[in-house]
Amino acid sequence: MLTHEAATEWITRWDRQQEGYLPDRETRFTALIDAVQALGRPDPVVIDLGCGPGSLSARLLERLPAATVIPVDADPLLLGLGRAAYPQLPFVSADLRTSGWTELLGLDRPADAAVSTTALHWISGPELKDVYAELATVLRPGGLLLNGDHLDTEDATPALSRLEHEVHRIETERVFGANPPEDWRAWWDAIEADPDLSALNAARTTSGAAHRGSESHLLSHHVEALREAGFPEIGTLWQRGNNRLLCAVRG
Repeated sequence: MLTHEAATEWITRWDRQQEGYLPDRETRFTALIDAVQALGRPDPVVIDLGCGPGSLSARLLERLPAATVIPVDADPLLLGLGRAAYPQLPFVSADLRTSGWTELLGLDRPADAAVSTTALHWISGPELKDVYAELATVLRPGGLLLNGDHLDTEDATPALSRLEHEVHRIETERVFGANPPEDWRAWWDAIEADPDLSALNAARTTSGAAHRGSESHLLSHHVEALREAGFPEIGTLWQRGNNRLLCAVRG
């Protein structure tokens, strides 16, 4: 049985391995939550897209305790960890690539913001357009999409893109030196070796949680999809290297 304590330990370990790819991850979290707070509503409705085990959702609720934060993911293992660690959050099991996922959110009013961190790049370009188009149907006018991710510009500004990657590499090396945290694969290998997680881990193979190998890592992919979905204002709200917080305003 997965206990609260065990789930919390796994999520702490998850956060640490994520920081190996994002040494300024907490700074990006803070910038994103600042933007939600800047909307000026003490009780915003916020959808966390591709929430994983709920790291961002938990931080949002800690800063804005009157908020309604709805974390959404398709991975049973990560959802199981989140539900055990954060019972106050209403985790929703849904594949964003499947039409009608917004119907599972249980919204009683339009959302004020949708947020995501290091998740939406796993969605292919054509699917990304559908995700943003459906999201637009449940965001209020003036509502925000806030997407923190590695988003590259090599198709438009290749020299600048190379510089952004190098800045990120230097920052990572400065923070971790020769002792980086465990990586993504090592974390999942450890998960697979834990018998208490075997059922949740086995469920991943039939849940739609698997990545399909086609990514939207270009900034232009997201900007184009957002414009088509009805977000007229799109820009980078925070950036370090190719690590960005992309902000889009619903028309």
